[in-house]
Amino acid sequence: MAEKRKISLVVADVDGTLVTEQKVLTPRAQAAVLQLRKAGIRFAVTSGRPPAGMAMLFDPLELDTPIAGFNGGLVIRRDFTIVEQKTVPEDVAAKAIKLIRDHGLDVWVYRGNDWLVAKTDAPHVAHEAWTVKFGPKIVPDIAAQLDRISKVVGVSDDLELVARCEADARTAFGQIATANRSQPYYLDVTNKDANKGAVVDFLSRHLGVPTEEIATIGDQPTDVPMFNRSGFSIAMGNASDQVKAQASVSTDSYKDEGFAKAMERFILEQSP
Repeated sequence: MAEKRKISLVVADVDGTLVTEQKVLTPRAQAAVLQLRKAGIRFAVTSGRPPAGMAMLFDPLELDTPIAGFNGGLVIRRDFTIVEQKTVPEDVAAKAIKLIRDHGLDVWVYRGNDWLVAKTDAPHVAHEAWTVKFGPKIVPDIAAQLDRISKVVGVSDDLELVARCEADARTAFGQIATANRSQPYYLDVTNKDANKGAVVDFLSRHLGVPTEEIATIGDQPTDVPMFNRSGFSIAMGNASDQVKAQASVSTDSYKDEGFAKAMERFILEQSP
């Protein structure tokens, strides 16, 4: 019989992991998180979403841990007080906006608590507003205000184009910024230290939990850094083969209760 692992904290991605394709938290997923708490295991969320875009999870999951939005670029308490913030330097933000535009992608900017777009009928704006439960501000020039930017986003339904833009952004920015797709159609450019691996390190320090006692679960390349920093990692069934190869184990898809099944099988059953 395999030795039971000690897990003291689970850190979960949101879209494609914790919620369904319809952005719904299922009763089974909610019950799994509450069972974690009963087992003495804490639970935290991190996402490319703005922190306010995760507010619908606070009460159902009884969250009492810091909430890490923008892949760790902005960490808040559930009363929205800021615990930690990592912004994109103004010169990097300007270059990112230009690079994204040069590739033919639409540009969004998250600045402070505001989501800025050039037009409401651009791809994915309406869907994103429905997902995060608040709307954008329309501005004539996205690049007019470059201070306090948490994230620059490139958006397109041409997924190959987004992938090329991601590769070129990584080449252009090297170690001065993080460029990753949070969804196949979203390219996120954030502070160089804003990544989910840094979220795991932050939560480890803030909550006093060794990284080897942290389990992580996600589905996108942006989740791989937290896989690498945690003692145990779970890839969703809807993740790519490349993402699955970086995780300790895989579970079912988010369309088939993959999150809840992972908690039940790999965490709750294995806990000492």
